Amino acid sequence: MIKKCLFPAAGYGTRFLPATKSLPKEMLPIITKPLIHYGVEEAMEAGIRNMAIVTGRGKRALEDYFDISYELEHQIKGSSKEPLLKEIRHIQNSCIFTYIRQKEMRGLGDAILKGEPLIGAEAFAVILADDLCVNDDDGVLKQMVKVYNKHKCSVVAVMEVPYEETHKYGIIKASSQNGNIIKIADMVEKPSNENAPSNLAIIGRYILTPDIFDILRFIKAGVNGELQITDALKIQANEGRVLGYKFDGIRFDCGSIEGFVKATNYMYNKS
Repeated sequence: MIKKCLFPAAGYGTRFLPATKSLPKEMLPIITKPLIHYGVEEAMEAGIRNMAIVTGRGKRALEDYFDISYELEHQIKGSSKEPLLKEIRHIQNSCIFTYIRQKEMRGLGDAILKGEPLIGAEAFAVILADDLCVNDDDGVLKQMVKVYNKHKCSVVAVMEVPYEETHKYGIIKASSQNGNIIKIADMVEKPSNENAPSNLAIIGRYILTPDIFDILRFIKAGVNGELQITDALKIQANEGRVLGYKFDGIRFDCGSIEGFVKATNYMYNKS
């Protein structure tokens, strides 16, 4: 059973400057809820109640959001605005939140490794909050938990992207496929379209077995001088221990302005 979800949230969000100079990108709102709120809801739907968040300098808003705001709640108590806090109160009352800081921005792999004290020696989920995933039935992480419960290995969410965009993602090489489940033989971080082994890209949903921490300690920095989770997963994949899952649903890249606007329009029209 997957009990914990790790949220790497220490990045600078430079594509949204100057807003992210003081506001964490994970707190950018889609309608009335910040991105990380949607991520926590997705984890809760998958049966997870322990949320581990890797933060950095200037990210106190994340901790404050999942805490009680006594002054605000006192001011609106009994008013027509009080029901607006119903969803966040439910999260606060249902989940445990733990935090640790990533002191240097050394890549997603390093952020995940920094979360080890919050996770321990058990399999865990990872959600990148700026990848907003929406599905009318089971959420993406809930779908992936079902795959993990059956196969007991690392699982990564994948989707098809145009070949001219492979340089933005970790790209997998499949050895076999059974429906939506792909056995991964290899993967490469941010390849050019000429060198990409496929157009199946890893997006911001993972389920990782705990040995990933030992692998991350062992590997060297990769693309952009950063510790890449793709390089660690590649070692597991070479041993036949990683599955790709072509999820049902829509993914919005809210780390980009275009994706953020598309997500906002989609959620507004859906509401």
